[in-house]
Amino acid sequence: MSKHNDLGRKGESLAVQFLLTKGHQILETNYRYEHKEIDVISVLEDILVFTEIKSRSSYSFGFPEEAVSTRKQNLLKQAAEYYCMQHPQYLKIRFDVVSILIRNDGTTEILHFEDAFY
Repeated sequence: MSKHNDLGRKGESLAVQFLLTKGHQILETNYRYEHKEIDVISVLEDILVFTEIKSRSSYSFGFPEEAVSTRKQNLLKQAAEYYCMQHPQYLKIRFDVVSILIRNDGTTEILHFEDAFY
């Protein structure tokens, strides 16, 4: 497996643990609808939260959260709409981004952007 895939999996694992410590109940990870994917779907209190996770090993190519483009946001919204049709009990939704920097020395930095877009 390539190095960036390993970094992505490690970042997703760290993000799930981070969300759990913030009180999220994880419903799905790597949820797929057609060619679209939502990294984490969780519930926090009465809010259904769709979370995109971006991991990087350095800031050489910008901040991880900057990779959540308008196109990516639209794909996430389409997948979220389908999920909501399958689970109509949720009345409130939110889109979050978790940005993770995992340096080669093992240090990590996690930033959580709640209600990052709509």
